Amino acid sequence: MNKLYPTATAALEGVLFDGMTVMSGGFGLVGNPENLIAAMKEDGVRDLTVVSNNCGAEGFGLYALLANGQIRKMISSYIGENKLFETLYLEGKLELELNPQGTLAERIRAGGAGIPAFYTATGVGTVVAEGKPVEEFDGKRYIRERWLRADLAIVRAWKGDTHGNLVFRKTARNFNPPMATAATVTVAEVEELVEPGMLDPDMIHTPGIFVNRIIQGVHYERKIEKLTVRKRAA
Repeated sequence: MNKLYPTATAALEGVLFDGMTVMSGGFGLVGNPENLIAAMKEDGVRDLTVVSNNCGAEGFGLYALLANGQIRKMISSYIGENKLFETLYLEGKLELELNPQGTLAERIRAGGAGIPAFYTATGVGTVVAEGKPVEEFDGKRYIRERWLRADLAIVRAWKGDTHGNLVFRKTARNFNPPMATAATVTVAEVEELVEPGMLDPDMIHTPGIFVNRIIQGVHYERKIEKLTVRKRAA
């Protein structure tokens, strides 16, 4: 089955709707599905619940959807230096479900693995535990956390073939692989597209069975979130 679509807009046709939940891969400025995010902005789909480690940086990544008023709620682990995120949240214009980073990753993995709940010691005795069942095992308390599932996952890989098999490179292998398994529909964009059989089977991180549609991405930016330099010694 050929899963290749000519553009990001075409790949998202028929899968976007207001009020949907979207998982978006990436960590900081690395591994963001830039083409698919731009297509979502162009579509104008609204009232989104977005599951992502963070919400981009000024002018980049999910920031575009946030600035365009398309995101209603973020399920994240890092909100950091995104001033727009801070402003919208403090003004009551953006809902936030803040997760410890490891918990967020495991909730997504559990969603893909069909595990509706699990226990973790992270957050016991803090605001993270509010409203959640806490149980004791072998003398230690654990929070029960729920899985995360989405209507759509948008991910970015280094290489992929037209059957949807994906290979991620270095830090871009962050939230992308588990998100690809945890949604009703997964759309992937790749930096390099190859024919079936050209990827080493032992190097495939996400099998094509999890990917519904794929595009060849374009115009990727290699941004550095923070750059610190020092003068060379004389």
